[in-house]
Amino acid sequence: MTGFDAFTGLLDYPMYVVTAAGPEPAGCLVGFAGQCSIDPARFTVWLSKANRTHAVALGARALGVHLLPPDHRLAELFGGRTGDDCDKFAETAWHRGPEGVPVLDRAPAWFVGAVLDRADWGDHTGFLLEPRHVHAPGPAMPVLSFREVADIEAGHPA
Repeated sequence: MTGFDAFTGLLDYPMYVVTAAGPEPAGCLVGFAGQCSIDPARFTVWLSKANRTHAVALGARALGVHLLPPDHRLAELFGGRTGDDCDKFAETAWHRGPEGVPVLDRAPAWFVGAVLDRADWGDHTGFLLEPRHVHAPGPAMPVLSFREVADIEAGHPA
């Protein structure tokens, strides 16, 4: 283990499912994401180049970013399975949201953001998003974090 691995091993951060509209909907579990500007509002998600969702997102004009409920079902579906082998969207309730982006019905909060820029950052691509359509209930709620999903075997290697 490197010193940086030890450092990142101390972190715990929210987990998200990022969705993209294409000929078929795509989505994957994401831990590398966060707000990167207050004014103007900006959020960045980093998608692994190994994921099918990455290929769909490269051609997308908007992406959906979903916070996850505390149970593991959505995380296991979108993190432990790959769209190369199954239709993840056939296994959960969802609808076409703003800009045609798939929205997961069980997500307690989500937003659809316009893709403003893409950056190649090693084994991931960063997508800079401008939040345009937001669904967030009033009070703070528990959401799924990295430590709670660390035991999920990834559908694709990072």
